[in-house]
Amino acid sequence: MSEDSSRLKFHLVEDHLGAKIKVIGLGGGGGNAVNRMIEHGVQGVEFIAVNTDLQALNSNRARTKIQIGGQLTKGLGSGGRPEVGRQAAMEDTERLLEILEGADMVFLTTGLGGGTGTGATPIIANIAAELDILVIAIVTLPFGFEGRVRAKQAEEGLKELKSAVDTVIAIPNERLLQTVNLNTSVQDAFRLADDILRQAAQGISDLITKPGLINLDFADVKSVMKGMGMAFMGTGLASGENRALEAAEKAISSPLLVDTSIEGAHGVLINITGGKTMTLHEVSKASQLIHSLADPDANIIFGTVIDEGMKETVKVTVIATGFDQVEDKKAVPADPAPARPAARKALPPFPVVPETPPYVFESKSAGAPAWEPSSFSDKQWETYETPSFIRRTKHASLRKSPHDIS
Repeated sequence: MSEDSSRLKFHLVEDHLGAKIKVIGLGGGGGNAVNRMIEHGVQGVEFIAVNTDLQALNSNRARTKIQIGGQLTKGLGSGGRPEVGRQAAMEDTERLLEILEGADMVFLTTGLGGGTGTGATPIIANIAAELDILVIAIVTLPFGFEGRVRAKQAEEGLKELKSAVDTVIAIPNERLLQTVNLNTSVQDAFRLADDILRQAAQGISDLITKPGLINLDFADVKSVMKGMGMAFMGTGLASGENRALEAAEKAISSPLLVDTSIEGAHGVLINITGGKTMTLHEVSKASQLIHSLADPDANIIFGTVIDEGMKETVKVTVIATGFDQVEDKKAVPADPAPARPAARKALPPFPVVPETPPYVFESKSAGAPAWEPSSFSDKQWETYETPSFIRRTKHASLRKSPHDIS
């Protein structure tokens, strides 16, 4: 074998090393989170934007953009109706299957409460689960001023996601108001929520893709995130003499940890990020604090990331997982069931909130009836409940991808 061919073979093998991570932003909030990650220069992951709204997709910075439900919504949004977002995803399950294939870990980011993100995310999560991909959903819950309807839809969407993914990091936007001043505008509040989605995904992916004093790999992260159910995230920033310790204290007392603490977690993932001046001694002190507060039996892993842009500041991100497992053990002491079922039932139709009128799409064809989600019979819904990639032997034409956006 020639020297050139040997080098070529070496590079081909090298290209396949490492975990393949994909970040999929769904709907408006998820698409904004993807844009934030791209703006911050997040490396080592593939970005994908999925939406029913063609105009929003065209302005997204992701290299791969997938319009779903093109025939259903005609390139418009879902009108805030989760059942429309759900059916849009069912319409294009073949294309969604294609973009998921080959991934080791997938982040699904979205703002729950709207139509596309709330309805489509559980569908994509189930497809990824069938491919045995580690699926982490990072979602925000609506601000109080967004109203009862969106809050109810977010609650139902979160319930579906919990049964479809390995881990859900739910970030209540209302809690973000505790971290900002009273003069924060509505627009800035939503930007902050989008950025929190970015921080959560980056806090995990950086541990795998970026070098540090202490490196982790995909297997380490998988051991803490797989089949863990609900999770919560806290972050802390500090500078000065005791910066790492202070950042750790802020992270574990973060308002984003809702009404819990790391003491109830089955697993804890710690990311300590700092500049070139960050020392191993600082990292050790921060880690020891979190270890001292966590359950002795908890699976705790931590890693560090060197980011020259941090300069003299240290950031600590704590993701606590496995709360559902702790509750299950208390309720059923003997042989608890696996956290993630081997097979999933087809998702039921998303509950329709009665206060919002049906979202009707007028057909452009003469004499064609208007489509109205709420008028579907149970038998008609059953057709859409079977993903197209399972029915592909009957519908070979679905393999075409007319809605891809280059």
